Order: sequence, then C-alpha cells, then structure tokens
Amino acid sequence: MAESETIPPDLRIRARGACSNAAGRYEKSQTRFDADGWAQEVGDNLLCTHVTTEVARRIITYNRSPDLPFDRSVNPYRGCEHGCIYCFARPTHAWLGMSPGLDFETRLIARPNASTLLDKELRHPRYVPRPIAIGTNTDPYQPIEQEQAITRACLEVLRRFSHPVAIVTKGTLIERDLDILADMAGQGLVRVGISVTSLDADLARRLEPRAPSPKRRLATIRALSDAGVPVRLMTSPIIPGLTDHEIEALLAAGQEAGADAASWIMLRLPLEVAPLFQEWLQAHYPDRVNRVMNRVREMHGGKDYEAEWGRRMRGTGVYARLIARRFEAAAARLGLSGDQPGLRLDLFERPFEKGAQMSLFG
Repeated sequence: MAESETIPPDLRIRARGACSNAAGRYEKSQTRFDADGWAQEVGDNLLCTHVTTEVARRIITYNRSPDLPFDRSVNPYRGCEHGCIYCFARPTHAWLGMSPGLDFETRLIARPNASTLLDKELRHPRYVPRPIAIGTNTDPYQPIEQEQAITRACLEVLRRFSHPVAIVTKGTLIERDLDILADMAGQGLVRVGISVTSLDADLARRLEPRAPSPKRRLATIRALSDAGVPVRLMTSPIIPGLTDHEIEALLAAGQEAGADAASWIMLRLPLEVAPLFQEWLQAHYPDRVNRVMNRVREMHGGKDYEAEWGRRMRGTGVYARLIARRFEAAAARLGLSGDQPGLRLDLFERPFEKGAQMSLFG
C-alpha cells in the first residue's frame, strides 16, 4: 500500500526515515486510510516516539553465523529512533506485531532489567567468556538511552566481571560513558565501531534522520581515540549510486579523526526493508531509483537481496569486486587495513555477590 493508505491523513510526520507504516508480514489484516475526496490539511497530531518496557527473560543472544566475528550479543532496546531507512533490523518489529516502517522508529521497547539479567547469566557456572557485542541489532546509544541508561548499566556489569565487549553505534552519547570505556580499554577489554555512512550532511539527514551528523560522529571517534579506546570506522552500508563515491573520503576522514581500523558492508535489503528503501528513494531521489536498484540486483542474482552466508554482506559480481578493491586499497594506504587487537579473555572473574558470605573476607 502507498504512504497515503498506511498513514492517517491528519498525522504530521517530522524527521522520520520510513515513508509508510504497512503491517508486518505476520499480520492477517492491514489498516488502510482512504481519502474521502475532500481536501484536508495535515493536522497538529504529531507522530511522537512512544517507549514501552519489556521484562526480558534472557539478555545474551547467541548466534552461529559464519559472517559475524562474534557469537553472542546484548541488545538493550527493540526498535531504533535514529530511523535509518536501510536498517536491516527493521523486519524484527514484525515479530512484535508492529510495522517495520514508522513503528520501528517510533514504537520502541526498552529492557530495563538487562543489566540484572546480564549479571545473572555471567555468573552461571557453565558460562565461558567470549567478547559480547552490543549494538548489533539496534543502536545502544539512540536518544532514549539518555533517560533509560540501560547500556551504561550493562557496561558497569561487564567492567565488574572484567568481561570483553565490542560496541557498534552512531550515537555520540557514548562519550558519556568514557569513564567506563577508558578504564576497560586500559585492560584490553573494549573496542568500538562508529558508523559513518556519508560525509554529506543533507544526505545523512535523509538517510538517518535522528542520528548525529557525520561531523559530530567523527568528533566522537576523536574523543574515543584520545581516551585510549580502540575505535573502528564503519563505512556501512555502502549504497550503490548514492554513497559509493565517498569511500576514499570517508576513510580519510576517519583516519584523521583517530580511527585505527575500518570495515564496510554493502547495502542489505531483507524482507520489508526492500520496499521501504525503494519508497524512500522514490521520495527523495526519484532520478536515482533505477540506477541504485539495478546495481543492488546485479549483486544479488537479479533479486533485491540474497541471504546466503558469505554473500549477503558484500554481494557478488563485477561491481561488488570493484568496491572491495577500492576499499582495500584506500584502507591500506591510510593504515586502516589491519585488525584491531584481540580482546582479553583471561581477566574474566565473577565478583562476589552483595551479601555473599565469602565477601566478608574480601
């Protein structure tokens, strides 16, 4: 359904990524708004962010994906107010009976018991430490973290256990937690990836309407680097025909800001993300729709997306190889092609719980 059919006509939308709000793929029915033929002005009913809480039962999620450099992750939030139109996590909102469109960026779920569960799961006698990734699905430093502080609480737990952690974010709020991160970095327990998709402020605002500006994210890289925290520039996703010409400039800006490594992922359009992204393209860059989507399909066997291991992150074909070579050459020239230091596992230790008898002797 078109935008006009999935959004109430009197709703005012400001600084959002998705152009529509169709029901998720598991719903048996759709809500449709039909115009009655009378001209109607957009009302004062502003679409606002709504946050609910979830009492989670477990907080560490395990995976066996050969495409990922980690096997476990923690996500303090479901949905993300940054509103990045290309976000591969949008389809997860369908599992909750909500739309991967505007619902994903306006109907958020916080998990306030995350740090308590994390403490409990790390104390399990059979738990074997490996780096935990935070921010793999939705951003741990999106705006609601300012009030909720769930990510910070989880970091405090990880510091007490001397447990390694890798963080991915666009959020400059991570600077608030430099006291924890600098302490953990001094022990080889943390590294951070900062995503910068484009240096074009106007394009970035359309792509990622509530994320910090590219300039501000580069300043965050500098703040982390100056505090001794290893930080990687993530030029992800690279969007054919839209941001691909910026690869070298992005890497140079990241290196100048203090990044010590870099990585990239090609645009991914799983499930509902494909139609949402094409709606966005048509609304903002109608002259580039065919150019962008033809490149995308060229890399995925004629489809909008292929989910096969080893192919979904980079695509295949001549264009995909060209992007890889450009990135590798620029990263090598700037000293960003090496791997970041491995995170230490040998420091992991379960601290005594409050009130535990042995703590009397500590």
